[in-house]
Amino acid sequence: MPPPIMTSEPGSFAHHTMTARIPRIIDETLQLNSYPPELERSLQDLRLEILSGLIRPLQEIAPDRRRWALLSRPHITRSWLDVPWYCAEAFFYRRMLEATRYFQPGPWHRRDPFAPRKHPELAPDAAPRDVDALLAAAPLDTSGRFIALLDASLWGNRLDLSHDVSKTFGRGEPDSDDAANLLLDDAASVQRYLSSLKPGRVSIIADNAGGEVLADLALSDFLLDSRLAARVDVLAVGGQHAAALTRRLKAHIDEGRLVIATHWFYTSPLYFRELPRDLYARYHRAALVILKGDANYRRLLGDAHWPPTVPFPRAVGSFPAPLVALRTLKAELIVGLAAGRAERLAAEDPEWLVNGRRGIIQAWLPS
Repeated sequence: MPPPIMTSEPGSFAHHTMTARIPRIIDETLQLNSYPPELERSLQDLRLEILSGLIRPLQEIAPDRRRWALLSRPHITRSWLDVPWYCAEAFFYRRMLEATRYFQPGPWHRRDPFAPRKHPELAPDAAPRDVDALLAAAPLDTSGRFIALLDASLWGNRLDLSHDVSKTFGRGEPDSDDAANLLLDDAASVQRYLSSLKPGRVSIIADNAGGEVLADLALSDFLLDSRLAARVDVLAVGGQHAAALTRRLKAHIDEGRLVIATHWFYTSPLYFRELPRDLYARYHRAALVILKGDANYRRLLGDAHWPPTVPFPRAVGSFPAPLVALRTLKAELIVGLAAGRAERLAAEDPEWLVNGRRGIIQAWLPS
């Protein structure tokens, strides 16, 4: 493995995340929630700790305290600005729940601090409208519809509450620049691979709520109706749906073909090379895993400094199933590019790795 991306790297997006983006997330959370003074102080203390202090362990009594004590131990008493990037982000979100008393009895128990940002996405004129338009416009033939829905699932990754680039590049609707911005496109290979198999399980590892997860559910519905999958596991999802899609999804769930599941691993600081045995076994039984989003791509590659020309299978390592990663670029790592392409993209757009303009559909399939 190459060395991990660190929050201490000057000028990096990782350093910018910890010194600018995360403090902004805390500020916005304070603005959008009517917290009492003690919760406001807790969030302000967390903000100050990140910018100029040392990482402390969880102090609250909570169901996951023992696990987080083990997982965070290597980084406790280190600066937030000198640890592996993904680990810092994962622990930050857990500390946000501690600061807002998410697990504690009282008025803030199970109250999502990010709900004020999520709810507008579920308004009828936002994500459900987008899905209606997507389903109306998608081709009717199987291969064309699969490609269209896979593309929509990819570009929906721009709808990211922590790094929302949809205001600049759109909410995931088809765009004339999409083909030029799709740096790697294995969609046709994935369609041929699924068509060559008897219908089997497809696991979708979801990333964001709102519009992105609705596009993922539209893709799930198509995979089941077209018999490209016998069963779809959609992991860690939430949201509402357009009316017709809702009825079909409910039927899929009632019939046991659409299974919604979660696991403690998804919010942990671990990488996919460190899968717990039960989750490894679940993926191993899948005909295909669809891995969504930038954070999951980073976890797949160990959030490390891979050269961009390294082949995808080498960077993936020992993942237990055939895989396709759908991701818009919002972090400084990518693999599988031809020699010289990264340099040309950097000359064309210095922010190409992090601004969300470009995407990939990158597969590792049996030959």
